[in-house]
Amino acid sequence: MPAIRRALLMLTALALATPADAQFFFRRKAPTIGPPEGTPPYEAEVWPFPPPDPKSWWEDKWPKPGEEADPFGGRRIRRGERLPAVDNGLDPSTYRLWGLMPLQWQVIRGDEMIIEVWTRPTGSVRQTVTRVSVRNDDRVFVQARAGLACCEAGIARRMGFDKELPAGSADRFRSLREHWVWKSPRDVRVAEAGAAEAVCVEGIAYDLTLLTPSGARTVRRACDLAEVGEAAEVLEAVIGASLGQDPRYDLIFRGGADFSTARTAYRQLIETGGQLRPDPLARRRVPDVAPAPQPETEAAPTNP
Repeated sequence: MPAIRRALLMLTALALATPADAQFFFRRKAPTIGPPEGTPPYEAEVWPFPPPDPKSWWEDKWPKPGEEADPFGGRRIRRGERLPAVDNGLDPSTYRLWGLMPLQWQVIRGDEMIIEVWTRPTGSVRQTVTRVSVRNDDRVFVQARAGLACCEAGIARRMGFDKELPAGSADRFRSLREHWVWKSPRDVRVAEAGAAEAVCVEGIAYDLTLLTPSGARTVRRACDLAEVGEAAEVLEAVIGASLGQDPRYDLIFRGGADFSTARTAYRQLIETGGQLRPDPLARRRVPDVAPAPQPETEAAPTNP
């Protein structure tokens, strides 16, 4: 009976208590959400499951990326083959910072080819690299990366994607392997008829590389619209193939892949008697000689 009497007294007290007083009787310790304090990071990631064996992190099989991430992967060099000699000023370690298989490690055969375009604006550290790979089976893949290439040990805010392009894309890119820009001087200056040669101060530099089984060819077109216009057809094809895949990447090219203004400037230069002359001050570039970029002062889109 004493237990019943205590229960009746408690119910009576609850009935007469205010809401604040009633909370006193049912107040409990708040449950702990998440792993206990002091849990090691590799255990906290899988909590509340048993902690993993540290050895398994190194030895267990991880999912491998699809062939879009390395269209020519898994090939072995045959007898008599050599890896390509790529002289575009980029060391293999730089490619790995951007999450790309280095061009120097690619093994391509037959009608296969790679076209790669780097964009480097002088007023921004938002760099991009776009690579289109064409295989003998007529499948075409586009790989693109974008990021802030400045002031940190890695590529800040790096993003990218690896996609296969629609069927029938191979012919357009194969036709570009015979484009006249690959036969032009590597570095040029605009020489207008009756005018002094222009000096590049501000603009966007485009480094284009064509890799085929017969070798590699790199050209640089920077700042002046007439310079860029010589490579307009290649730039429109490569950059255009990368647009529409990720809005963060598209934001850098707010004008899309339209190089019609540059194409017109190049045509007018030729029609008026001007030309693109080899740059006498250009030096043979070697890896890691580019000047360190400065931080952005304000957000500036990279327009073609």
